[in-house]
Amino acid sequence: MKSYGKATLGLIIAWFVLALVAAALGAFVNPLQGVGVTVGIAAFVPIVVFFVWFGASEEFRKFTMSLNPSMLTAVQTGRILGLVFVVLEAHQALPAVFALPAGYGDIAIGATASLVAWKLANPEHRDGFILWQVLGITDLVTAVSLGTTAGLLAPHGPKMVLLTVLPLSLIPTFLVPLFLIFHIICIAQARAWKIENSGAHGRGLPIGSAAMRAS
Repeated sequence: MKSYGKATLGLIIAWFVLALVAAALGAFVNPLQGVGVTVGIAAFVPIVVFFVWFGASEEFRKFTMSLNPSMLTAVQTGRILGLVFVVLEAHQALPAVFALPAGYGDIAIGATASLVAWKLANPEHRDGFILWQVLGITDLVTAVSLGTTAGLLAPHGPKMVLLTVLPLSLIPTFLVPLFLIFHIICIAQARAWKIENSGAHGRGLPIGSAAMRAS
C-alpha cells in the first residue's frame, strides 16, 4: 500500500507540474478567449486514467478504499476560494452566467466540507455523506458546463480568458478533476460501509480507518 501511496503522490505532483508548465507556455489560451479544447483534455484525461486504473487494478482499488474519507472530504474546504469567481464577476472580469453559480456553489461546498468530514464521514450518516459528495460533483459539473458554454449563453459579456492563463488555469486543469476524483472515492467508500461494517469492521469505523487499522 505504501508503494501505491508514493506512486500516486508522485503522479499528482507530476500532473500539477505539467498543468503549470503547459499554462506558462500558453497551451490553454483559446483564440476565442474561452475555455477551449486543450483545457477540456487536460481536465478529462486524469479522470479517465483514474477510472481505468481503478477498474483494472485490484491493488489500486484497495489503496483508494483505504484512504481516510474524512481527510479526502476536508480537502474540499479549499473550494471556498470560489469567492474569487464572485469577486472577478463583480469587476466584470468573468461572465455572471458562469461565475455566480460556480462561485457560490464552491463557497457552499467549501464552507461545509469540514463539518461533513467531522460529522458525516461514518456509516451512521452514510446517506447524508453520499448526498453531500453528489452535491459537490454536481457543483463541479455545473461549473464546467457553464464555463465551456458561457460564450454561447452570454456572447456579449466578459470572456473566460482568465480560466486559460495562470493562476486560474490550474482550477479547471488540476483542481476540478482532483476534487472530482476525491468525491468519487468517498462515494465508493461510503457505498461499501454497510457491507464492511456488518462483518469484520462492525465497530462503526469508516472503511478507510478500518483498513488502515487492519494493516
